[in-house]
Amino acid sequence: MLKLYNTLTRQKEAFVPIQPGKASMYVCGMTVYDYCHLGHARVMVVFDMIARYLRHSGYELTYVRNVTDIDDKIIRRAAENGETIQALTQRFIDAMHEDEANLGVLPVDVEPRATTSIADMLNMIQTLIDKGYAYVGDNGDVYYAVAKFNGYGKLSGKNPDDLRAGERVGVDEAKRDPLDFVLWKAAKPGEPQWDAPWGPGRPGWHIECSAMSTCCLGHHFDIHGGGMDLQFPHHENEIAQSEGATGEQFVNYWLHNGFVRVDEEKMSKSLGNFFTVREVLKAYPRPGTIRMFILSSHYRSPLNYAEEQLDKAKADLTTLYTALRDVPAAAEAAAGDAYKARFREAMDDDFNTPAAVAVLFELAREVNRHKQAGDTTAAAGLAATLKGLGGVLGLLQDEAEAWLKGSLDLGGGGLSDADIEALIQQRLDARKNKDWATSDRIRDELKAQGVILEDGAGATTWRRE
Repeated sequence: MLKLYNTLTRQKEAFVPIQPGKASMYVCGMTVYDYCHLGHARVMVVFDMIARYLRHSGYELTYVRNVTDIDDKIIRRAAENGETIQALTQRFIDAMHEDEANLGVLPVDVEPRATTSIADMLNMIQTLIDKGYAYVGDNGDVYYAVAKFNGYGKLSGKNPDDLRAGERVGVDEAKRDPLDFVLWKAAKPGEPQWDAPWGPGRPGWHIECSAMSTCCLGHHFDIHGGGMDLQFPHHENEIAQSEGATGEQFVNYWLHNGFVRVDEEKMSKSLGNFFTVREVLKAYPRPGTIRMFILSSHYRSPLNYAEEQLDKAKADLTTLYTALRDVPAAAEAAAGDAYKARFREAMDDDFNTPAAVAVLFELAREVNRHKQAGDTTAAAGLAATLKGLGGVLGLLQDEAEAWLKGSLDLGGGGLSDADIEALIQQRLDARKNKDWATSDRIRDELKAQGVILEDGAGATTWRRE
Protein backbone atom coordinates (compact mmCIF):
# COMPACT_ATOMS: atom_id res chain seq x y z
CA MET A 1 0.00 0.00 0.00
CA LEU A 2 1.19 3.48 -0.89
CA LYS A 3 2.31 5.51 2.12
CA LEU A 4 2.89 9.27 2.07
CA TYR A 5 4.73 11.47 4.53
CA ASN A 6 2.05 13.95 5.57
CA THR A 7 3.49 17.27 6.73
CA LEU A 8 0.23 17.91 8.59
CA THR A 9 0.63 14.88 10.88
CA ARG A 10 4.44 14.59 10.61
CA GLN A 11 4.28 10.86 9.87
CA LYS A 12 3.85 8.43 7.01
CA GLU A 13 0.25 7.47 6.38
CA ALA A 14 -1.49 5.02 4.07
CA PHE A 15 -2.94 6.84 1.08
CA VAL A 16 -6.72 6.47 1.19
CA PRO A 17 -8.35 8.77 -1.36
CA ILE A 18 -11.63 10.52 -0.69
CA GLN A 19 -13.16 8.77 -3.70
CA PRO A 20 -12.06 5.14 -4.22
CA GLY A 21 -9.98 4.77 -7.37
CA LYS A 22 -9.65 8.52 -7.87
CA ALA A 23 -7.07 11.03 -6.64
CA SER A 24 -6.96 14.82 -6.64
CA MET A 25 -3.76 16.87 -6.33
CA TYR A 26 -3.08 20.61 -6.31
CA VAL A 27 0.47 21.98 -6.48
CA CYS A 28 1.51 25.61 -6.09
CA GLY A 29 2.98 26.68 -9.41
CA MET A 30 5.28 29.41 -10.64
CA THR A 31 5.14 33.18 -10.36
CA VAL A 32 5.92 34.00 -13.97
CA TYR A 33 8.23 37.00 -14.15
CA ASP A 34 11.50 35.23 -15.06
CA TYR A 35 12.86 31.93 -16.34
CA CYS A 36 12.46 28.85 -14.15
CA HIS A 37 15.48 27.86 -12.05
CA LEU A 38 16.46 24.43 -10.73
CA GLY A 39 14.38 24.94 -7.61
CA HIS A 40 11.31 25.25 -9.83
CA ALA A 41 12.53 22.28 -11.88
CA ARG A 42 12.52 20.17 -8.74
CA VAL A 43 8.88 21.01 -8.02
CA MET A 44 7.96 20.24 -11.64
CA VAL A 45 9.81 16.91 -11.75
CA VAL A 46 8.89 15.71 -8.25
CA PHE A 47 5.16 16.20 -8.65
CA ASP A 48 5.24 14.92 -12.22
CA MET A 49 6.85 11.76 -10.82
CA ILE A 50 4.13 11.54 -8.16
CA ALA A 51 1.41 12.05 -10.77
CA ARG A 52 2.93 9.37 -13.00
CA TYR A 53 3.15 6.90 -10.13
CA LEU A 54 -0.40 7.52 -8.94
CA ARG A 55 -1.65 6.81 -12.46
CA HIS A 56 0.64 3.78 -12.75
CA SER A 57 -0.91 2.54 -9.50
CA GLY A 58 -4.34 2.68 -11.07
CA TYR A 59 -5.70 5.96 -9.74
CA GLU A 60 -7.71 8.28 -11.96
CA LEU A 61 -5.84 11.47 -11.11
CA THR A 62 -6.82 15.10 -11.56
CA TYR A 63 -3.62 17.15 -11.27
CA VAL A 64 -3.97 20.94 -10.93
CA ARG A 65 -1.05 23.36 -10.83
CA ASN A 66 -1.68 27.09 -10.89
CA VAL A 67 0.10 30.01 -12.48
CA THR A 68 0.53 33.25 -10.50
CA ASP A 69 0.36 35.94 -13.17
CA ILE A 70 -0.28 38.98 -10.96
CA ASP A 71 2.11 39.86 -8.16
CA ASP A 72 4.33 42.70 -6.89
CA LYS A 73 7.39 41.24 -8.65
CA ILE A 74 5.50 40.87 -11.92
CA ILE A 75 4.27 44.47 -11.79
CA ARG A 76 7.78 45.73 -11.01
CA ARG A 77 9.48 43.65 -13.73
CA ALA A 78 6.98 44.69 -16.41
CA ALA A 79 7.55 48.34 -15.51
CA GLU A 80 11.33 47.87 -15.65
CA ASN A 81 11.03 46.24 -19.08
CA GLY A 82 8.55 48.78 -20.42
CA GLU A 83 6.11 46.04 -21.43
CA THR A 84 2.60 45.07 -20.45
CA ILE A 85 2.03 42.60 -17.64
CA GLN A 86 0.19 40.33 -20.07
CA ALA A 87 3.13 40.27 -22.51
CA LEU A 88 5.62 39.56 -19.70
CA THR A 89 3.63 36.76 -18.09
CA GLN A 90 2.68 35.04 -21.37
CA ARG A 91 6.33 35.04 -22.47
CA PHE A 92 7.43 33.32 -19.28
CA ILE A 93 4.47 30.92 -19.25
CA ASP A 94 5.54 29.81 -22.74
CA ALA A 95 9.15 29.49 -21.55
CA MET A 96 7.99 27.45 -18.52
CA HIS A 97 6.15 25.02 -20.77
CA GLU A 98 9.26 24.63 -22.95
CA ASP A 99 11.35 23.92 -19.86
CA GLU A 100 8.80 21.35 -18.69
CA ALA A 101 8.94 19.53 -22.01
CA ASN A 102 12.76 19.46 -21.89
CA LEU A 103 12.58 17.98 -18.37
CA GLY A 104 10.19 15.24 -19.47
CA VAL A 105 7.36 16.78 -17.43
CA LEU A 106 3.88 15.99 -18.74
CA PRO A 107 1.27 18.79 -18.99
CA VAL A 108 -0.95 19.09 -15.92
CA ASP A 109 -4.68 18.43 -16.26
CA VAL A 110 -5.77 21.92 -15.22
CA GLU A 111 -3.61 25.07 -15.13
CA PRO A 112 -5.68 27.95 -13.71
CA ARG A 113 -4.28 31.48 -13.80
CA ALA A 114 -4.77 33.99 -11.02
CA THR A 115 -6.02 36.72 -13.37
CA THR A 116 -8.79 34.48 -14.74
CA SER A 117 -9.87 33.37 -11.25
CA ILE A 118 -10.61 36.77 -9.72
CA ALA A 119 -14.37 36.10 -9.43
CA ASP A 120 -13.69 32.98 -7.34
CA MET A 121 -11.36 34.96 -5.08
CA LEU A 122 -13.93 37.71 -4.61
CA ASN A 123 -16.57 35.14 -3.65
CA MET A 124 -14.26 33.53 -1.08
CA ILE A 125 -13.23 36.88 0.41
CA GLN A 126 -16.86 37.95 0.72
CA THR A 127 -17.70 34.65 2.42
CA LEU A 128 -14.85 35.18 4.90
CA ILE A 129 -16.08 38.72 5.65
CA ASP A 130 -19.65 37.47 6.12
CA LYS A 131 -18.45 34.74 8.52
CA GLY A 132 -16.32 37.14 10.56
CA TYR A 133 -12.97 35.74 9.42
CA ALA A 134 -12.02 38.88 7.50
CA TYR A 135 -12.45 42.64 7.74
CA VAL A 136 -11.85 45.77 5.69
CA GLY A 137 -9.08 47.93 7.09
CA ASP A 138 -9.08 51.72 7.23
CA ASN A 139 -6.71 51.75 4.25
CA GLY A 140 -9.13 49.78 2.04
CA ASP A 141 -7.18 46.51 2.24
CA VAL A 142 -9.06 43.38 3.31
CA TYR A 143 -7.35 41.29 6.02
CA TYR A 144 -7.81 37.78 7.33
CA ALA A 145 -8.35 37.77 11.13
CA VAL A 146 -6.01 34.97 12.21
CA ALA A 147 -7.27 34.99 15.81
CA LYS A 148 -10.71 33.91 14.58
CA PHE A 149 -9.35 30.62 13.21
CA ASN A 150 -8.69 28.12 15.99
CA GLY A 151 -6.42 25.77 14.02
CA TYR A 152 -3.86 28.34 12.87
CA GLY A 153 -0.37 26.82 13.05
CA LYS A 154 -1.39 23.16 12.73
CA LEU A 155 0.54 22.61 9.49
CA SER A 156 3.76 24.40 10.41
CA GLY A 157 3.68 23.60 14.12
CA LYS A 158 4.06 27.28 14.91
CA ASN A 159 2.33 28.77 17.95
CA PRO A 160 0.41 31.98 17.12
CA ASP A 161 1.34 33.55 20.49
CA ASP A 162 5.04 32.91 19.81
CA LEU A 163 4.66 34.40 16.35
CA ARG A 164 3.00 37.51 17.76
CA ALA A 165 5.84 37.96 20.24
CA GLY A 166 8.22 38.47 17.33
CA GLU A 167 5.98 40.79 15.32
CA ARG A 168 5.02 44.40 15.70
CA VAL A 169 2.26 46.36 13.98
CA GLY A 170 3.37 49.76 12.72
CA VAL A 171 1.30 52.81 13.60
CA ASP A 172 0.37 53.28 9.94
CA GLU A 173 -0.90 49.75 9.46
CA ALA A 174 -4.59 49.04 9.34
CA LYS A 175 -4.55 45.44 10.51
CA ARG A 176 -5.78 44.61 14.01
CA ASP A 177 -3.34 41.78 14.79
CA PRO A 178 0.32 41.39 13.79
CA LEU A 179 -0.51 37.97 12.29
CA ASP A 180 -3.38 39.17 10.10
CA PHE A 181 -2.55 38.95 6.40
CA VAL A 182 -3.93 40.67 3.36
CA LEU A 183 -6.61 39.09 1.18
CA TRP A 184 -7.23 42.11 -1.06
CA LYS A 185 -4.94 45.06 -1.75
CA ALA A 186 -6.61 48.40 -2.36
CA ALA A 187 -5.89 49.91 -5.77
CA LYS A 188 -2.75 51.98 -6.25
CA PRO A 189 -2.06 54.36 -9.15
CA GLY A 190 -0.60 52.62 -12.18
CA GLU A 191 -1.30 49.08 -10.92
CA PRO A 192 -3.79 46.57 -12.34
CA GLN A 193 -7.09 46.55 -10.51
CA TRP A 194 -10.42 44.79 -10.45
CA ASP A 195 -13.72 45.98 -9.04
CA ALA A 196 -14.78 44.53 -5.68
CA PRO A 197 -17.64 45.19 -3.21
CA TRP A 198 -15.18 46.78 -0.75
CA GLY A 199 -13.32 48.80 -3.38
CA PRO A 200 -11.14 48.28 -6.47
CA GLY A 201 -7.80 46.52 -6.07
CA ARG A 202 -6.08 43.19 -6.63
CA PRO A 203 -5.82 39.91 -4.70
CA GLY A 204 -3.20 38.98 -2.13
CA TRP A 205 -1.05 35.97 -2.97
CA HIS A 206 -2.46 33.51 -0.42
CA ILE A 207 -6.10 33.81 -1.46
CA GLU A 208 -5.21 32.90 -5.05
CA CYS A 209 -4.39 29.26 -4.27
CA SER A 210 -7.33 28.77 -1.91
CA ALA A 211 -9.74 29.98 -4.58
CA MET A 212 -8.15 28.14 -7.50
CA SER A 213 -7.72 24.81 -5.71
CA THR A 214 -11.24 24.64 -4.29
CA CYS A 215 -12.73 25.85 -7.57
CA CYS A 216 -10.94 23.09 -9.53
CA LEU A 217 -11.04 20.22 -7.00
CA GLY A 218 -13.81 21.06 -4.52
CA HIS A 219 -13.77 22.11 -0.88
CA HIS A 220 -12.00 18.91 0.25
CA PHE A 221 -9.38 17.10 -1.81
CA ASP A 222 -6.61 14.54 -1.41
CA ILE A 223 -3.14 16.04 -1.90
CA HIS A 224 -1.67 19.54 -1.78
CA GLY A 225 1.98 19.93 -2.73
CA GLY A 226 4.74 22.46 -3.11
CA GLY A 227 8.21 23.41 -1.95
CA MET A 228 8.88 23.30 1.79
CA ASP A 229 9.43 27.06 1.79
CA LEU A 230 5.67 27.43 1.19
CA GLN A 231 4.71 25.51 4.32
CA PHE A 232 4.63 28.77 6.30
CA PRO A 233 3.04 31.16 5.83
CA HIS A 234 1.53 30.36 2.42
CA HIS A 235 0.09 26.91 3.04
CA GLU A 236 -0.81 27.73 6.63
CA ASN A 237 -2.76 30.71 5.35
CA GLU A 238 -4.42 28.60 2.66
CA ILE A 239 -5.77 26.27 5.34
CA ALA A 240 -7.11 29.17 7.39
CA GLN A 241 -8.79 30.78 4.38
CA SER A 242 -10.23 27.62 2.86
CA GLU A 243 -11.48 25.99 6.06
CA GLY A 244 -12.79 29.31 7.35
CA ALA A 245 -14.76 29.83 4.16
CA THR A 246 -16.08 26.30 3.61
CA GLY A 247 -16.28 24.89 7.14
CA GLU A 248 -14.74 21.66 5.79
CA GLN A 249 -11.33 20.03 6.01
CA PHE A 250 -9.27 21.48 3.17
CA VAL A 251 -6.69 18.78 2.35
CA ASN A 252 -5.92 15.27 3.62
CA TYR A 253 -2.22 14.96 2.69
CA TRP A 254 0.35 17.76 2.51
CA LEU A 255 3.53 16.95 0.56
CA HIS A 256 6.57 19.24 0.51
CA ASN A 257 9.76 18.77 -1.49
CA GLY A 258 13.14 19.85 -0.12
CA PHE A 259 15.24 22.77 -1.30
CA VAL A 260 17.84 22.77 -4.03
CA ARG A 261 20.98 24.12 -2.39
CA VAL A 262 24.12 25.81 -3.68
CA ASP A 263 26.98 25.92 -1.19
CA GLU A 264 24.51 24.86 1.54
CA GLU A 265 22.20 27.82 0.86
CA LYS A 266 18.72 27.56 -0.66
CA MET A 267 18.76 28.33 -4.38
CA SER A 268 16.60 31.40 -4.92
CA LYS A 269 16.35 34.48 -7.08
CA SER A 270 16.45 36.75 -4.03
CA LEU A 271 19.89 35.37 -3.06
CA GLY A 272 21.16 35.58 -6.62
CA ASN A 273 22.58 32.04 -6.45
CA PHE A 274 20.23 30.40 -8.92
CA PHE A 275 20.81 28.57 -12.19
CA THR A 276 18.00 28.62 -14.73
CA VAL A 277 16.82 25.38 -16.29
CA ARG A 278 17.94 26.77 -19.64
CA GLU A 279 21.47 27.45 -18.44
CA VAL A 280 21.84 23.93 -17.06
CA LEU A 281 20.36 22.39 -20.21
CA LYS A 282 23.04 24.11 -22.28
CA ALA A 283 25.70 22.33 -20.24
CA TYR A 284 23.75 19.05 -19.96
CA PRO A 285 21.60 18.83 -23.10
CA ARG A 286 21.10 15.06 -23.04
CA PRO A 287 17.40 14.33 -22.33
CA GLY A 288 16.74 13.06 -18.83
CA THR A 289 20.01 14.19 -17.23
CA ILE A 290 18.49 16.89 -15.01
CA ARG A 291 15.55 14.61 -14.25
CA MET A 292 17.88 11.79 -13.15
CA PHE A 293 19.82 14.28 -11.01
CA ILE A 294 16.61 15.32 -9.25
CA LEU A 295 15.20 11.80 -8.80
CA SER A 296 18.47 10.39 -7.47
CA SER A 297 17.66 12.10 -4.15
CA HIS A 298 14.52 11.56 -2.08
CA TYR A 299 12.06 14.35 -2.78
CA ARG A 300 11.99 15.51 0.85
CA SER A 301 15.79 15.67 1.19
CA PRO A 302 17.94 18.70 0.33
CA LEU A 303 19.38 18.46 -3.18
CA ASN A 304 22.88 19.90 -3.55
CA TYR A 305 23.61 21.42 -6.93
CA ALA A 306 27.07 20.55 -8.22
CA GLU A 307 28.49 19.73 -11.64
CA GLU A 308 29.82 16.47 -10.20
CA GLN A 309 26.25 15.40 -9.38
CA LEU A 310 25.02 16.24 -12.86
CA ASP A 311 28.00 14.42 -14.38
CA LYS A 312 27.05 11.39 -12.31
CA ALA A 313 23.42 11.61 -13.46
CA LYS A 314 24.59 11.65 -17.07
CA ALA A 315 26.93 8.70 -16.47
CA ASP A 316 24.13 6.79 -14.74
CA LEU A 317 21.82 7.28 -17.71
CA THR A 318 24.64 6.19 -20.03
CA THR A 319 24.90 2.95 -18.05
CA LEU A 320 21.16 2.29 -18.34
CA TYR A 321 20.93 3.16 -22.03
CA THR A 322 24.00 1.05 -22.79
CA ALA A 323 22.18 -1.93 -21.31
CA LEU A 324 19.22 -1.22 -23.63
CA ARG A 325 21.46 -0.89 -26.68
CA ASP A 326 21.33 -3.62 -29.33
CA VAL A 327 18.47 -5.42 -27.58
CA PRO A 328 15.44 -6.28 -29.75
CA ALA A 329 11.99 -5.12 -28.74
CA ALA A 330 10.16 -7.73 -26.69
CA ALA A 331 7.37 -8.22 -24.20
CA GLU A 332 8.23 -8.12 -20.52
CA ALA A 333 9.23 -11.54 -19.19
CA ALA A 334 8.23 -13.16 -15.90
CA ALA A 335 11.88 -12.89 -14.84
CA GLY A 336 11.28 -9.17 -14.33
CA ASP A 337 8.46 -9.63 -11.80
CA ALA A 338 10.77 -9.65 -8.79
CA TYR A 339 12.29 -6.35 -9.91
CA LYS A 340 8.84 -4.86 -10.39
CA ALA A 341 7.90 -5.89 -6.85
CA ARG A 342 11.01 -4.22 -5.38
CA PHE A 343 10.42 -1.12 -7.48
CA ARG A 344 6.83 -0.87 -6.22
CA GLU A 345 7.97 -1.45 -2.63
CA ALA A 346 10.39 1.49 -2.98
CA MET A 347 7.86 3.82 -4.57
CA ASP A 348 5.08 2.85 -2.14
CA ASP A 349 7.39 4.02 0.65
CA ASP A 350 6.76 7.74 0.19
CA PHE A 351 8.10 7.76 -3.38
CA ASN A 352 11.60 6.55 -2.53
CA THR A 353 13.09 7.23 -5.96
CA PRO A 354 16.74 6.53 -4.97
CA ALA A 355 15.74 2.97 -4.07
CA ALA A 356 13.63 2.69 -7.22
CA VAL A 357 16.55 3.88 -9.39
CA ALA A 358 18.77 1.27 -7.68
CA VAL A 359 16.37 -1.40 -8.97
CA LEU A 360 16.90 -0.05 -12.50
CA PHE A 361 20.65 -0.58 -12.11
CA GLU A 362 20.12 -4.15 -10.89
CA LEU A 363 18.03 -4.80 -13.98
CA ALA A 364 20.68 -3.23 -16.23
CA ARG A 365 23.33 -5.54 -14.79
CA GLU A 366 21.13 -8.57 -15.49
CA VAL A 367 20.45 -7.39 -19.04
CA ASN A 368 24.19 -7.01 -19.64
CA ARG A 369 24.90 -10.43 -18.15
CA HIS A 370 22.45 -12.10 -20.52
CA LYS A 371 23.76 -10.10 -23.48
CA GLN A 372 27.31 -11.23 -22.74
CA ALA A 373 26.13 -14.83 -22.44
CA GLY A 374 24.42 -14.55 -25.83
CA ASP A 375 20.94 -15.09 -24.37
CA THR A 376 19.16 -12.45 -26.42
CA THR A 377 15.65 -13.59 -25.47
CA ALA A 378 16.25 -13.24 -21.72
CA ALA A 379 18.06 -9.94 -22.23
CA ALA A 380 15.19 -8.55 -24.30
CA GLY A 381 12.53 -9.51 -21.73
CA LEU A 382 14.43 -7.87 -18.88
CA ALA A 383 15.23 -4.83 -21.04
CA ALA A 384 11.49 -4.36 -21.61
CA THR A 385 10.98 -4.37 -17.84
CA LEU A 386 13.84 -1.89 -17.41
CA LYS A 387 12.36 0.48 -19.98
CA GLY A 388 8.88 0.11 -18.50
CA LEU A 389 9.94 0.86 -14.92
CA GLY A 390 12.11 3.72 -16.12
CA GLY A 391 9.04 5.12 -17.85
CA VAL A 392 7.14 5.22 -14.54
CA LEU A 393 9.79 7.73 -13.42
CA GLY A 394 9.76 9.54 -16.75
CA LEU A 395 13.20 8.12 -17.65
CA LEU A 396 14.54 5.94 -20.51
CA GLN A 397 11.87 7.08 -22.94
CA ASP A 398 14.23 7.57 -25.89
CA GLU A 399 15.82 5.09 -28.26
CA ALA A 400 19.09 3.93 -26.74
CA GLU A 401 21.12 4.38 -29.92
CA ALA A 402 19.88 7.94 -30.49
CA TRP A 403 20.47 8.88 -26.84
CA LEU A 404 23.99 7.45 -26.71
CA LYS A 405 24.96 9.11 -29.98
CA GLY A 406 23.64 12.47 -28.77
CA SER A 407 21.16 12.76 -31.63
CA LEU A 408 18.55 14.05 -29.18
CA ASP A 409 20.74 16.68 -27.52
CA LEU A 410 19.37 20.22 -27.45
CA GLY A 411 21.37 22.61 -29.59
CA GLY A 412 23.68 20.07 -31.21
CA GLY A 413 27.15 21.02 -32.42
CA GLY A 414 30.42 19.14 -32.84
CA LEU A 415 31.05 16.33 -35.28
CA SER A 416 28.06 15.03 -37.22
CA ASP A 417 27.12 11.36 -37.11
CA ALA A 418 28.32 11.02 -40.73
CA ASP A 419 31.71 12.55 -39.83
CA ILE A 420 32.10 10.11 -36.96
CA GLU A 421 31.13 7.09 -39.08
CA ALA A 422 33.65 8.14 -41.74
CA LEU A 423 36.46 8.41 -39.18
CA ILE A 424 35.52 5.03 -37.70
CA GLN A 425 35.73 3.49 -41.19
CA GLN A 426 39.19 5.06 -41.68
CA ARG A 427 40.22 3.56 -38.36
CA LEU A 428 38.90 0.10 -39.34
CA ASP A 429 40.86 0.30 -42.62
CA ALA A 430 44.01 1.25 -40.69
CA ARG A 431 43.53 -1.68 -38.31
CA LYS A 432 43.14 -4.09 -41.24
CA ASN A 433 46.48 -2.78 -42.53
CA LYS A 434 47.97 -3.09 -39.03
CA ASP A 435 48.56 0.67 -39.03
CA TRP A 436 48.15 0.93 -35.25
CA ALA A 437 49.51 4.46 -35.04
CA THR A 438 46.76 5.79 -37.34
CA SER A 439 44.15 3.70 -35.50
CA ASP A 440 45.20 5.15 -32.14
CA ARG A 441 45.37 8.69 -33.53
CA ILE A 442 41.79 8.52 -34.84
CA ARG A 443 40.54 7.08 -31.55
CA ASP A 444 42.27 9.92 -29.64
CA GLU A 445 40.91 12.56 -32.04
CA LEU A 446 37.39 11.26 -31.57
CA LYS A 447 37.79 11.13 -27.79
CA ALA A 448 38.95 14.75 -27.84
CA GLN A 449 35.67 15.55 -29.63
CA GLY A 450 33.69 13.73 -26.93
CA VAL A 451 33.15 10.52 -28.90
CA ILE A 452 33.89 7.21 -27.19
CA LEU A 453 34.58 4.11 -29.29
CA GLU A 454 33.79 0.62 -28.03
CA ASP A 455 35.34 -2.26 -29.97
CA GLY A 456 33.30 -5.45 -29.89
CA ALA A 457 33.29 -8.74 -31.72
CA GLY A 458 33.54 -7.77 -35.37
CA ALA A 459 32.15 -4.25 -34.91
CA THR A 460 32.86 -0.86 -33.35
CA THR A 461 30.07 1.08 -31.67
CA TRP A 462 30.29 4.64 -30.46
CA ARG A 463 28.59 7.09 -28.15
CA ARG A 464 29.00 10.71 -27.18
CA GLU A 465 30.21 11.57 -23.71
